[in-house]
Amino acid sequence: MRIYSATDVGQKRKMNQDYVFASADPVGNLPNLFVVADGMGGHNAGDYASSHAVGTVVEEIRQDADFNPIKVIRHAIESANTEIITQAQNDENLRGMGTTMVVATIVGHYAYVANVGDSRLYLVNQQILQVTKDHSLVQEMVRMGEINAEQARNHPDKNIITRALGAERTVDIDFFDLKLEPGNVILMCSDGLSNMVEDSQIREIISDTEKNLEEKGKILISEANRNGGKDNIAVVLIEPFANEVETC
Repeated sequence: MRIYSATDVGQKRKMNQDYVFASADPVGNLPNLFVVADGMGGHNAGDYASSHAVGTVVEEIRQDADFNPIKVIRHAIESANTEIITQAQNDENLRGMGTTMVVATIVGHYAYVANVGDSRLYLVNQQILQVTKDHSLVQEMVRMGEINAEQARNHPDKNIITRALGAERTVDIDFFDLKLEPGNVILMCSDGLSNMVEDSQIREIISDTEKNLEEKGKILISEANRNGGKDNIAVVLIEPFANEVETC
């Protein structure tokens, strides 16, 4: 397995509220673990929400005795949701904080994925497939047929999300599993990338056989910044069947 992970503050924000965790080594009973979180909240609350939620997820997974990856991830995300709500209640500076989250683990030839919010997981080969479904107001409008995908991309309300950790006592998590083939690349990212770089360009960058995984990750971030960099940018790239690990 080869992995690359990074975050970038972008061109417009002063604080980086995106947070990633990427481990090709076992975490608890999971053989590997990858997490992207995009925090929200005033002052340092969004930064705290994303980093604290990811830290809670990782620690819960380390301690979980279960071997079912979906159950392990579900329990960890639910615990992180409770923790974010509790911290917000105990510190008025953290009131209203929340975070998106997308989590993945790869077991053999299958990836098990969970998401809350609009951070995404893509599967890239000759095509690019968005596996996760955004929990956002605009995506709901697309599902209802009120607007099309192109209108959604530039809609003024596209940053309004309908699910997040810290929003409700009970967190509604979507789960996906996908079969992986040799040559597949997994991309996990915050909306700071997906809003700034078209899916077709993401596929083109990741499919470039002349570049290694680290170079591809850095190009994705630089393209997001070149196109405006309106938000923090988080990228995790995974080549499941490669045998070299690069992280930064």
